[in-house]
Amino acid sequence: MTDQTQQRERKAFTASDADWMYHGGGYVRMGGVRLSPATHGLNYGTGVFEGIRAYWNEQKETLQVLKLREHYERFEQSCKLLRIDLPHTIDELCDITIEVLKKNAPREDTYIRPLAYKSATAIGVKLALDAELSIFTVPMGNYVELTGLRCAVSSWRRTSDNAIPARAKLTGSYINTALAVDEAQRGGYDDAIFLTEDGQVSEASAANIFIVRKGALSTPTGTADILEGITRDAVMDLARRELDIPVIARDVDRTELYAADEVFLTGTGFQIAPVTEIDGRVIGSGKVGPVAERLQELYFRAARGENPDYADWTVAVDVANGSRD
Repeated sequence: MTDQTQQRERKAFTASDADWMYHGGGYVRMGGVRLSPATHGLNYGTGVFEGIRAYWNEQKETLQVLKLREHYERFEQSCKLLRIDLPHTIDELCDITIEVLKKNAPREDTYIRPLAYKSATAIGVKLALDAELSIFTVPMGNYVELTGLRCAVSSWRRTSDNAIPARAKLTGSYINTALAVDEAQRGGYDDAIFLTEDGQVSEASAANIFIVRKGALSTPTGTADILEGITRDAVMDLARRELDIPVIARDVDRTELYAADEVFLTGTGFQIAPVTEIDGRVIGSGKVGPVAERLQELYFRAARGENPDYADWTVAVDVANGSRD
């Protein structure tokens, strides 16, 4: 593999043991939490999670938490599917998250990870077990390059919703993602694109996918074994309100990826990440296209609380006087 074709590895972001988190019904240091190797969620993947971003606004000296309530609404639905009884309402989860951010007081873009999992130290596959809730944060910049990704259609199919529900963020289901990403990166690509069992485009490894073709912005439907992404919804909202282009959720064929004028991925981690090559084929001009470029600009202004038209997208957290004691 030459230097020019070698894939760019995803960045790793880690939390400090000194950081605060919510665990066991209270605020504790990350380094003070220990799990037994017999924990059910670890052995059987019986957990659910969310990924939430908070963007640092330098001028206001605030963290702008993007789509906080929407993420916890999806988190609650995921928990119901796995028969996890949350000990808090959505409003309480939002308040706890804000308090964790204030206690850690980061002055940079930050990732928030709520995690609920079967905490029993029990061997045996079932769901009727006690659960634990944790919420922690880590600093996070760009998870992937935003100037053009090289992707490959994976030989691994997206797990069917009738096998492992795609509408829930289940910890165990991400082995599907890990296998596809490993295959793609070993082949020299940045990320993988899944097809459904019947051969339609589903999504990328951990992001939804959009194509610009024949004057329209299209994305696979909610029945294509996708996670119904919150960033996906936000991008569709932005495109409808700000761009003079039809926005359509429909079936997408594999070869449409190659014939598209633009392809880009969306997600909390990926944000809006243009794709410039798929399976060795150049997409469009081979550069970031005008639709993706304009959506990136609009998205980041809204996410950082810089566009009053989208003020309801974010919750401002004042960390200027926060404490790391």
